[in-house]
Amino acid sequence: MENYEAIFEPLTVKRMTLKNRVIMPPMGTNFANMDGSFNNEHITYYEQRAKGGTGLITLENACIDYPMGTNGTTQLRIDNDQYLPGLWKFNEVMHSYGACTSVQINHAGASAYGLRLEGKQAVSASNIPSKKGNAVPRPLLKEEILEIVKKYGEAANRAQRAGFDCVEIHAGHSYLVSQFLSPLYNQRTDEFGGSPENRSRFAKLIVEEVRRAVGPHYPICLRFSADELLEGGNTLEDTLDLLTYFVEEIDILNVSAALNDSIQYQIDQMNLADGWRSYMAKAVKEKFGKVTITSGNIRSPKIANDILLKGDADLLAMGRGLIAEPNWVNKVKNGEEQLLRKCISCNIGCADHRIAKSRPLRCTVNPDVIYEDAYKEHQVKNHLKMVVIGGGTAALEAATTAAEVGVEVILFEAKAYLGGLAHEIARLPDKRRIDDYVIYLKERAKQLPNLTIHLQTKATVEMIEKIKPDIVVNATGAKPLLPPIKGLQEQLENPNRKVFSIFDLLNNMENFQEFTGKRIAVIGGGAVGLDVVEYYAERHAESVSIVEMQPTLGKDLDMITRISMMDIIQRHGVATYTETALTQVNEASFTVMQQGEEVDIPFDLGFVCLGMKAERPLMEPLMSYQKESGATVVNLGDSKVARRIYEGTKEARDILTTVHQVDREKGRQSLKQYSYQ
Repeated sequence: MENYEAIFEPLTVKRMTLKNRVIMPPMGTNFANMDGSFNNEHITYYEQRAKGGTGLITLENACIDYPMGTNGTTQLRIDNDQYLPGLWKFNEVMHSYGACTSVQINHAGASAYGLRLEGKQAVSASNIPSKKGNAVPRPLLKEEILEIVKKYGEAANRAQRAGFDCVEIHAGHSYLVSQFLSPLYNQRTDEFGGSPENRSRFAKLIVEEVRRAVGPHYPICLRFSADELLEGGNTLEDTLDLLTYFVEEIDILNVSAALNDSIQYQIDQMNLADGWRSYMAKAVKEKFGKVTITSGNIRSPKIANDILLKGDADLLAMGRGLIAEPNWVNKVKNGEEQLLRKCISCNIGCADHRIAKSRPLRCTVNPDVIYEDAYKEHQVKNHLKMVVIGGGTAALEAATTAAEVGVEVILFEAKAYLGGLAHEIARLPDKRRIDDYVIYLKERAKQLPNLTIHLQTKATVEMIEKIKPDIVVNATGAKPLLPPIKGLQEQLENPNRKVFSIFDLLNNMENFQEFTGKRIAVIGGGAVGLDVVEYYAERHAESVSIVEMQPTLGKDLDMITRISMMDIIQRHGVATYTETALTQVNEASFTVMQQGEEVDIPFDLGFVCLGMKAERPLMEPLMSYQKESGATVVNLGDSKVARRIYEGTKEARDILTTVHQVDREKGRQSLKQYSYQ
């Protein structure tokens, strides 16, 4: 086991000394109270990451100018002193674990949350929306600009008085400072627009005001989009030029990327490599010689350590990685790398929940982002047995959770491997991160002597009767939905077929490695169909077509995956047929109905990806067994309803409710028997 010494080397910036090189960057949570104050769950969420060994905890962006500068459904505020007690309490808790703290101060500008503006028009550098389809803002007057500058200084002073060790100015990601820096937003003709020096003027005034407010010895961090990754936006070279005008008083440069319309490179899509944007941090560090932060899908301790050893950056920002695994630092330090619950970059519970759906932050692979392992403190009081049928992610999460509270668990999986559909989908190169969750669950299971796993064993009711379990969990997953469409079954049974289901692809990847000259047609524009499109389009098949009955593709996908998939479709010229129905499957073409007309889509390989349906062959006999034996039967995961890993993980952790109910009832029954005797 490697020791990854570079990760654990302390770093001093002015009067702040970090115990290691891992930082938690600011990430919105929707945990704050409506008035912008903290609540106990909010602080407990951050406490888990401080307790887990993180060197620097950066509190999510706090509003400096309410309501005009607010963003998100609920957001912390730092625009007046009434918020100091809560911020002070936050710092007390974080510091008790040896973590240093920072807070990101921010004005949303044109990205302001519309419902909180009380009918007022959002403000910006110009009248350009911060995102396609967003409301048009109005340009700020010069006197308003100077007033906002003053508010940044006041917020920084409050941060210092609240006990933060550092303050971070947000100058990226389509917020107000970014809206002045970027030529995509800034079309002003006064001293705040036009040339790089003029576009930098607002940022320069803010940095100077913050420095006056906090004094010479207090660290100031700046987060910015080094490359906006949009045509006409700032490139890395442009940003290096812009920084020369206002970098002097900055101590730490937090190098991020992208704007709202390239958000898949800010909140990194799944197929981007670990630390993919560290080259940007390296360029910034080489030019300015200041402490530099990098980020971007950093999950692997080895890659994290290598980034530091190569000198690409001084600090590693792990955002979603610390949502998924609050104990990342301690596990790596203690040689428990195999037990890391790595973020799979699915962006469902974090980005999509919070940004697209105004829900509180959650996580696909971490079913309790607030209390983490607190459930383990509540062990069962009676001897309970549980049988789990299935070995997918929901089955494994239910089995390990129950075993961790003292239940004797026996799991049966009919296949020769664990992980179910998650493991199978991860065979697609662009989805390989999903297997990290499977690996974690398997390693977690190995630590539990009261959990027995039987592979290549198809469970039967007769087997279960012999075990006499108190609880039976059915988690047998899902199978492809193949409706009775003319020619479909015949072509799937054709020995020389060119038509396949998703499992044909996933279970025989070696037979689907040819791309050049291949015409690909995919029926179904949901997650599964788009995964097939991604596989072939990104590997330059001759042509790719996709057919979907709904008006839009990927309507149930998280926002980041959907944006990245639409980008793939546009870049590779994928032929898209929406509001189009499959009517017949032929040997080398699909016949579809589009706007009342029949169209033939020829292919060399055709894939029918019309979704998944629950597979639960044992449920009927299990319900009879429940009536006869008194055992509790629970159906969960895709065998209940075919959905995403996120829903299955949540349901699996909820097995605790059943476990403790059965435990209490068994205790009552034992007490009755004892009293009778």
